[in-house]
Amino acid sequence: MKVLRSITIKVPSDLKALDLVLSKFNQVYQDSIPLRDWLQCRLALAEGFTNAVKHAHKNLSSDVPITIEVQLRKTALEIRIWDYGSIFDLHGFITETAQKHDDWLASGRGIPILNKVCDRLDYYRTDQQQNCLLIIKKFIPRQSSACSKSENSTLTKNDSKNKK
Repeated sequence: MKVLRSITIKVPSDLKALDLVLSKFNQVYQDSIPLRDWLQCRLALAEGFTNAVKHAHKNLSSDVPITIEVQLRKTALEIRIWDYGSIFDLHGFITETAQKHDDWLASGRGIPILNKVCDRLDYYRTDQQQNCLLIIKKFIPRQSSACSKSENSTLTKNDSKNKK
């Protein structure tokens, strides 16, 4: 399916870069994306980026970059987050945390949440010794005129907060 919009973001491995990542991500937004799906994608991106910094790159210099690729298609958003950490068994982690049934975990809840809100969640190692977290969220496009003023102002407010 044809790519309508695409961006690549390369940032240092630093949580302070999250605001920039989310601000750049907003450039991909189109009125055809339902707000709920868009916000779930923002959540997925924030969680994936945070995990790359905190876990995949925890023993690496902040100079080691994290690269994010976003592709908007007519009925889906694809997010790829590239890191240089050790390989991680995503599906094993999801299975393990599902078996714990512990609502009071201090951490480890983000990936199961991503697994629920995304249509596809995968993590794989490339031949270039990089890992890629693949997040795909499908949606039913809205008519452009269906985007309400309140939804547009929500995006604008969120973007303004990120620039402060």
